Amino acid sequence: MSRRTVLVLGGGIGGLAAANELRRCLERPARVVVVERSAEHLFWPSLLWLMVGRRHRDGIGRPLADLLAPGIELVSAEVTAIDPATRTVETTAGAFVGDALVVALGARSDVDVVPGFRDGALDIFSPEGAMATAAALATFRGGRVVVAVTGLPYKCPAAPYEAALLLDDELRRRGLRTTSTVDVLSPEPAPMPVAGPVMGRAVIGLLQQRGIGFHPESRVETIEAAKGEIVLADGSRMRFDLLAGIAPHRAPEVVTNSGLANDQGWVAVDRGTLESSFADVFAIGDVTTITLANGKPLPRAGVFAHGQALTVAHTIAARFAGSPPPAPFAGMGHCWVEAGQGKAAFAAGDFYAEPDPTITLHPPSRLLHLGKFAFERSWIGGRLERRLAHALLAVGSRGLGVHVDP
Repeated sequence: MSRRTVLVLGGGIGGLAAANELRRCLERPARVVVVERSAEHLFWPSLLWLMVGRRHRDGIGRPLADLLAPGIELVSAEVTAIDPATRTVETTAGAFVGDALVVALGARSDVDVVPGFRDGALDIFSPEGAMATAAALATFRGGRVVVAVTGLPYKCPAAPYEAALLLDDELRRRGLRTTSTVDVLSPEPAPMPVAGPVMGRAVIGLLQQRGIGFHPESRVETIEAAKGEIVLADGSRMRFDLLAGIAPHRAPEVVTNSGLANDQGWVAVDRGTLESSFADVFAIGDVTTITLANGKPLPRAGVFAHGQALTVAHTIAARFAGSPPPAPFAGMGHCWVEAGQGKAAFAAGDFYAEPDPTITLHPPSRLLHLGKFAFERSWIGGRLERRLAHALLAVGSRGLGVHVDP
């Protein structure tokens, strides 16, 4: 194989998986180059455990260099410009040109969309906000706890409901639940509407079992930190003593300025190959948009970034080798839904099914919670820990009738 180069932009779940699979599939002297500004690979699902003090900040990430396969070139730099027509990438470490380009730059919380968010809400989708929430809980003496989705879209559709269930569990553990209330505000009509009404009712059932209030179609207009109140679009107000906020997510500016993004700022890709409108330029994970048969977007979640990464790696390898294309990305996904009390539920299904995704929800259990822990360690544990976690997930996934790909 000639000395071709694949540039992978981003070292999150999608970028890491794409780079490692490319290195496995591509024969040398082909190069795999990862450009990532952070030296740490942060496992974002662990932020919810960090939020309630069940993880330490230094325990939810690992040096990215430790997780990349031998032979991958890591460029520690920020991407400053992308020219998809020539597959040229400008970075703070210089310019790079690839024979193929994989954009995996993720999405960021835009905490300035809702006035008052910065002052009144704790951004639980950031490490700093999650740690601030844990610190606030340490001195909390009871009152109204609100989990508020302040705008759309946001990544990880289950996260607000997991957050509420974990906060409820932590208040019970501290003996504060009888003097506290927990509520979830969402602009959506039901939890995780992309997964259909059955899933929505199941999640509402989990909330009701814990006495957690769910307030659908509640659009946050502003947050008045001094008064401890959320002002909704209909003029009503909700008081809070602790506000765990989820801000709407946006693609990085370098992507929206690149010519890759659509009018909404996301990269539209082929649902099977993940190729953009530019040849040999692919995008995966949170930065993309894929419209499902029911008109709703494919959720932004790590499991899809991972699956898409493998498809893209195999597609690029086949093109370089002049081989037939691999099977397309099939839209299969799964997630654990942390339920507190040492238990987790597990949802899995076909998101490309028509007319709506077909999802199965396995009820909360301690065994499923162990599975979520194993999944975390399969990404950021030590080498032996990762191998043991992979083995545990392989056994557990067979029992669930799905393939959990760590």
